[in-house]
Amino acid sequence: MYDVHTHFVPPEVIEWLRENQYTIQAKWVKKDPTKADFLSVNGKWEFELKESFVNPELYLAEQERAGIHHSLVSPIPQLFLYELASSVTHELATIYNDSLAEWTREHGNRLSALACLPMNDPEMAARELERAMDLGLLGAIIATSWEGNLLGDEKFTPFWEVAHAKNAIVFVHPLLSEDPRLNRRMMPNLIGVPWETTVCATDLLLSGIMDRYPDAKVLLAHGGGFFPYQVGRLQTGYEKWKAVSGNLQDVPREAVKRFWYDSILWNPGALAYLIEMVGEDRVVPGTDFPFDLCEWPPAIDGTEAFQRLINK
Repeated sequence: MYDVHTHFVPPEVIEWLRENQYTIQAKWVKKDPTKADFLSVNGKWEFELKESFVNPELYLAEQERAGIHHSLVSPIPQLFLYELASSVTHELATIYNDSLAEWTREHGNRLSALACLPMNDPEMAARELERAMDLGLLGAIIATSWEGNLLGDEKFTPFWEVAHAKNAIVFVHPLLSEDPRLNRRMMPNLIGVPWETTVCATDLLLSGIMDRYPDAKVLLAHGGGFFPYQVGRLQTGYEKWKAVSGNLQDVPREAVKRFWYDSILWNPGALAYLIEMVGEDRVVPGTDFPFDLCEWPPAIDGTEAFQRLINK
């Protein structure tokens, strides 16, 4: 069994957070004496920093107990830091990537990893992606959007060029939706997270990014959000409107098969539909471990799809 969607924070990153806590407004808050501290950075997305996030031995033991043979580890979205100065974002990304590269070298049979990038400076992000992959990382995890930025924007061309040239995995992972209508009852996470992925995937498709950079392996979190389940609407819009079809080399019903999707849907019927729509070779097992909303262990084995994704 395998896992393409799992997160970890190396000890070196925790040390950096504490050393720079005033610059990045990092706060550790004890809400329950029986649980770990909650961490927030720059007032964003507070979460429980469980021991499984930060203890390498415990993380590997948890994976083994779940029957997971190999994990593709990602940095956590809470530490993307795109809203801060790019020099700060790049400094943390460098430490994160060096730490993950060393950890995966020590456990190459159990672990691969993705990089964290300073996407608030696309040229710097492109250079860091190239450096991280030269260290042995397999690509990068990046946000679906932030502060009005969409990954189909022209300014991200340097990043996409490197991702294409290096055959990188590009794991687009949502941040919490900041739509004020959702600011209640956990809706920024419950429906805001899959909505952000939907916006990103649609933009990547209609902007022509998937056609221009076909060797970048774009992986969508949480079963692709709502994106694959509205392909009929996309197809009809393609047939009706030039604004939809203008940048596409293929019809949406086929173009959705160019993405990769993790299996985190908690719904066998939805997962079966996704596999039927895009093919089982494009759906890879994921968990989102160790966040609260994780599907543990993965819903599918997905050995062949996983190995195709990471080329191992």
